[in-house]
Amino acid sequence: MDMDIEEIYREYGNKVKAYIRSRVNNPADAEDLASEVFLKVQKKMSDYTKEKGAVSTWIYTIAHNTVIDFYRANKVMESIDEEREGELTPSQLISEDNIDSDLLNKETLSELAEAMDELSDEEKMVIVYRYYDGLSLREIADKTGLSYGQAKLRHGSALKIMKKFFLKKAAGGRFTTYQ
Repeated sequence: MDMDIEEIYREYGNKVKAYIRSRVNNPADAEDLASEVFLKVQKKMSDYTKEKGAVSTWIYTIAHNTVIDFYRANKVMESIDEEREGELTPSQLISEDNIDSDLLNKETLSELAEAMDELSDEEKMVIVYRYYDGLSLREIADKTGLSYGQAKLRHGSALKIMKKFFLKKAAGGRFTTYQ
């Protein structure tokens, strides 16, 4: 790798912090996770090769996986399920304008993290670039070194996988064949 950890931090520090803050509700947790990401980057710098994609892709993958690990460690889904026992369903809560937005955000982020876990690293990065950074598929192709067709294919594949995940989850975990 041509950059040292200080250059990487200067280039990506604020971007990674913003990425994590958008996924974790507690600012202190977000700061801790951002620090953890750069410790992992420093430890894994010798493993990075250009074949793994752009440096930014590699760093965002580490950040994404760190957020997923955080939610797993805190068992967000288990605590949400325990709190919801005997309560109204999420759709009933929403329709009755009775939303606890903090709980809903944690649940949504946790479910999104689970869905993202189903994707390959390249598919994850395409989704992050497209929906978090707001890049077009052409910009994603340029940034990652993929052809436009490959970026479009990864994007479509990722959306299909995530749709299948959410349909399965909506059906109570039973496998469905909705398309």
